[in-house]
Amino acid sequence: MTSEPSFWRRCSSCKTEIGFEQRYWVCSVSTCNRKRTGLIFCSVRCWDTHLPTARHRDAWAVEERSPSLEQVQRAAAGADRRGARKTAAGGSARTSDPRTEILVVVSRLKNFVKESRGMSTSDGVMPILSDHLRYLADQAAQRAERHGRRTILERDMKDALKGDWGEW
Repeated sequence: MTSEPSFWRRCSSCKTEIGFEQRYWVCSVSTCNRKRTGLIFCSVRCWDTHLPTARHRDAWAVEERSPSLEQVQRAAAGADRRGARKTAAGGSARTSDPRTEILVVVSRLKNFVKESRGMSTSDGVMPILSDHLRYLADQAAQRAERHGRRTILERDMKDALKGDWGEW
């Protein structure tokens, strides 16, 4: 019989325990986020310590939230049923609740804004933009359902864009 873990994972830099449902940071560069690499940091200061060896051209710390103990246990149970060898500790908060995950490619949006307008974009913009996209998708899905379809078409999204935003 195994006991319940007391924390989610350890910081890749200082090895501090990162608990369940706590804030942590990942590098914006995809090579730092691969399954085998999986770098996570307990603070922006710890993220900053990996930069001299990583040699990134342009990188920033992306704030994430660790999964709950229940999410880790469900992931472990699912992995056990599939016969997978991965552990629950290797899970990622980015595959958690689709109602809260970021729906845009952050680096591409930031690059677009930088190239087109010469401005930086705060990470706080991403959850707001993702909420906006969820609202649009929901409106388009409702329109498709009203027309007896199970596929959102371009015209559904165009109508959602024209709609009254109300409170989203």
